Amino acid sequence: MMEDDSDASPACLAHRLVDGHPVDLNTARDVSRFRRAERARLMEARRRISLIDRAAMNDMLVRALDELMTPRPGLRIAAYWPIRGEPDLRGWMARAHTAGATILLPVVVEKDAPLAFRAWSPGCAMERGIWHIPVPRDGSEMRPDVVISPLVGVDEGCFRLGNGGGYYDRTLARLEPLPQIIGIGWPDCAIPTIFPMPWDVPMDHVLLADGSIRHRT
Repeated sequence: MMEDDSDASPACLAHRLVDGHPVDLNTARDVSRFRRAERARLMEARRRISLIDRAAMNDMLVRALDELMTPRPGLRIAAYWPIRGEPDLRGWMARAHTAGATILLPVVVEKDAPLAFRAWSPGCAMERGIWHIPVPRDGSEMRPDVVISPLVGVDEGCFRLGNGGGYYDRTLARLEPLPQIIGIGWPDCAIPTIFPMPWDVPMDHVLLADGSIRHRT
């Protein structure tokens, strides 16, 4: 969310309100640099996963998701369309839809603004959104009960490192009441800390593709 990489700031700007939070600019800059480096390292590790290993781990991840939650009529689940080697939940999404759950996909309606969630179903009309990610063209917008969020990294406090756009951070900070949040990632995305900032919202549950499930305490 904070991407200022300038090496110095005037004394009068030592602190700034970011999304309503007072933040020291030097700290925010250092954390941003750390996260950028970790993101690049973890993305490179993700690219090295073989297709065979990826398919096997994806199946294990889906089994862990089935263990954690049961889709049912009336439950609104925000999932995601996989990009950049993220775990692929599209088969699970189709089964959840068949079970009666309402599946939602995130849509960027405006840069630097919270996401909207639009209803999706198998075979529905899609269009290209930001980064050319497919999104439902005509689905109605809804507030999710559950948000399944892809992880680039995740720390011991269940705080998420994402792709760097800040969209999930802005969105989760504004959803009221807060939905159940599930982070989904590959096994090697675990790191000690992302150095959480005031706007970061921890995941309630973290599922990794080695079958492990972590719950926030």
